[in-house]
Amino acid sequence: MSKRIDFVNSLKDLSDTDLKARIQEDELRLKKLQFAHAISPLENPMSIRILRKDLARLKTALKKNAAGGKVQASS
Repeated sequence: MSKRIDFVNSLKDLSDTDLKARIQEDELRLKKLQFAHAISPLENPMSIRILRKDLARLKTALKKNAAGGKVQASS
């Protein structure tokens, strides 16, 4: 749980352009992981799920920034 809170707290310092760049980067990484998993099983297939969740958190942070709200870590 602490890793998630640290991740969300690190998003507070990023600007919209940084968030967009990170989203594009993670989407590309996700596609590569999914392709690699389709060819041969990954050693840790949970990494796909973790990356998808991180990507969703990034998109949520971007929408909150666009709405003028601040990203908060909920406990």
